[in-house]
Amino acid sequence: MVEKQECERKKMEGETEMKQSRFKRICVFCGSSPGNKSSYKEAAIELGKELVSRNIDLVYGGGSIGLMGLVSQAVYEGGRHVIGVIPRTLMPREITGETVGEVKAVADMHQRKAEMAKHSDGFIALPGGYGTLEELLEVITWAQLGIHDKPVGLLNVDGYYNSLLSFIDKAVEEGFISPKARHIIVSAPSTKELVKKMEEYFPQHERVASKLSWETGQLDYSSNCDISR
Repeated sequence: MVEKQECERKKMEGETEMKQSRFKRICVFCGSSPGNKSSYKEAAIELGKELVSRNIDLVYGGGSIGLMGLVSQAVYEGGRHVIGVIPRTLMPREITGETVGEVKAVADMHQRKAEMAKHSDGFIALPGGYGTLEELLEVITWAQLGIHDKPVGLLNVDGYYNSLLSFIDKAVEEGFISPKARHIIVSAPSTKELVKKMEEYFPQHERVASKLSWETGQLDYSSNCDISR
């Protein structure tokens, strides 16, 4: 009887340890379309459930359609807090029906990205289009510059991002990206593997400037200042 109780106690401690995370909130970049494969939709829901299992809240682009709607609904239904950040001009296009969680309306795309970054401890990109790529590459650039040291994860569902990863490897080979900066991107084909890698992430690259030098409001920059260029 005592041995059984001890076994149950260790099991519960193990489950509690699994749920502990270095992240309070993760920002998810993804499409406002569902994509043509059911695996994309399944991955969005699975990611939402994985965040819930680790007691992580969600920051995302604020839409209620496509993969954005699926991941936000999964996190919200799991009892975690959801923060959606969306430019006012996109609200009629990307919000249909009732939204979940907290919606922050902002002036433009620049402010949207800054707000999402400010409220997050890490970033994950699901499959998406131009907007997802632009958001992903900007936070990678911010990491390289030293604006943040948060992990950036790529959920490579069914090899969706294989071509992008090959391009980045080619840029390393041709001398445009340093080998250490290549490690800014953490990628995996499954949600559990990706989040595990992000939990273990430690920056290897040399920063252009120290993080402190950016803390004079760079992530609250005005609409006429674009630090991605």
